[in-house]
Amino acid sequence: MNMASIGFICIFSLIFISAGTATTNAFIKVQCKTENVGRYGQQSLLECVVDTTQEDVTIRVVTWKKDNKTLLVFNKEEITKQQPGYMFAEPSWNKKNMNISLLIDNTGLKDEGDYVCAVMTDSGTDDNKTRLKVRAKYKKPTINSVPETVTENADSTLVCISSGGYPEGRLSWFDEHNVEWVKSAQMEAKKTESGLFELSSKLPLLRGSTFSKYTCVVYNASGDKEDEVTFEIPPKKEELGGEKGINSASKIVAPLVVIGSLIAGLLLVVIVYRRRSQRDHQAVPYIPGDEADDHQQMDLESQNSLA
Repeated sequence: MNMASIGFICIFSLIFISAGTATTNAFIKVQCKTENVGRYGQQSLLECVVDTTQEDVTIRVVTWKKDNKTLLVFNKEEITKQQPGYMFAEPSWNKKNMNISLLIDNTGLKDEGDYVCAVMTDSGTDDNKTRLKVRAKYKKPTINSVPETVTENADSTLVCISSGGYPEGRLSWFDEHNVEWVKSAQMEAKKTESGLFELSSKLPLLRGSTFSKYTCVVYNASGDKEDEVTFEIPPKKEELGGEKGINSASKIVAPLVVIGSLIAGLLLVVIVYRRRSQRDHQAVPYIPGDEADDHQQMDLESQNSLA
């Protein structure tokens, strides 16, 4: 870079610092979106355009800064300074392109804050501010119980954890009737080394007062629900024992009923058969001597026929 270029940038920087956000020429104006939202680990866009009343305007210098640190400089048809991860939003950007938006690659928490974009054209200079808010989505919560097995006859605690979010969010508990447990739950938010938050919430369960299931919901800083998880309490031992007892009794009683029915049926058949036999004997009674008279009658009939 020659001395003329250095002198040109220095003069522009003095104008930029002294002007602040005031417009130095009525012919052009830098228009920026007041606030932008970027996602952690993804690309973020800071939208700015040059609005001009003149035709065929040529951009000579564009400077993007954050906290007085220069991120990107375009000067006389080339990019003279560029920090890693910062670039013009349009890859084919040139001095005739009035879209001077800044693209941030792999957005981090360090990128949150205020930015200033300054422009010098052949028709005048202007600058403006824009702000970036960084957001990170919380992971799906997990629930553990202390002790590991929750029983009705002992106190226990449910612990819900969700991490990887930004800014600080909150965790809420709901029972099976969708009633929120606000007073008894205790939540803690801890910032990790990466700057992201880890949320944890403890819900104490007193003996004899447990529901069948509890749901832990994670909300972001705006109060929007991001994810949830449900923990189900194992059935009571008494209920399990009662069901097993009923099933066992059913398995034993059923065969006995069948066998008893068969025996009763056989007894009924025997009784009916005996009664019928007794009625048959009573209908034809046995009279002693009848047999001899019959023979005598037969002999007389035989003699008369011979005579």
